Amino acid sequence: MRTRAVRMLRTVRWYLRELTGEAQYERYCARHRELHPHLPAPTRREFDEQQARQREGQPMSRCC
Repeated sequence: MRTRAVRMLRTVRWYLRELTGEAQYERYCARHRELHPHLPAPTRREFDEQQARQREGQPMSRCC
């Protein structure tokens, strides 16, 4: 019973982290450390701003 509850909580935690973008930021930082170990990783705010600029520069086509 306890194992099932723990598994359920982990699933909810994973879902929330994916939903909020926290997991994406951590994946980005890990990759940044691999490719550019001599440079500091951007802050979460800088990352969010970079993502927003990228979305604005490449708008998706929509029907409406």
